Amino acid sequence: MYETYTTVIGTVISQPRRRQTAAGEDVFSFRMACNSRRLDKRNGEWVDGPTLYLTISCWRKLIDGVVSVVAKGRPVIAHGQIKTNEYVADNGERRADLEMTATTVGLDLSRCEVTYVGATTRGGPGQTVTGPPEAVTQPAAGHTDAAAA
Repeated sequence: MYETYTTVIGTVISQPRRRQTAAGEDVFSFRMACNSRRLDKRNGEWVDGPTLYLTISCWRKLIDGVVSVVAKGRPVIAHGQIKTNEYVADNGERRADLEMTATTVGLDLSRCEVTYVGATTRGGPGQTVTGPPEAVTQPAAGHTDAAAA
């Protein structure tokens, strides 16, 4: 089977959710909307293109980094393996959802500013290992971010 990896840039459109699978593994997931914009040369206004909706799932170590940064309304970039998740809804209807198992998630720095505050130190003798960073985010000039306000 071929694995398809891609990078998506967009906005978090749901409250992120942390849960455990039946096997006891933690997963942190959120919905994301991605769309392109173009300048309509006739009237000088920006026009939205079609929107791609998908669910981003974060596993294992990635959860530690994203849990304090990803929030509804925030601009994000995600990279990972993409697949179609087919399921039967509560009403018996068959549905399909595009899902990404993320390997990397970060804030889109073209749409917000991030100040790196620092990290805690952990590790054994002679080792310095940094923990998850704390970040302060705010909208970049000309952009709004309700979650950072």
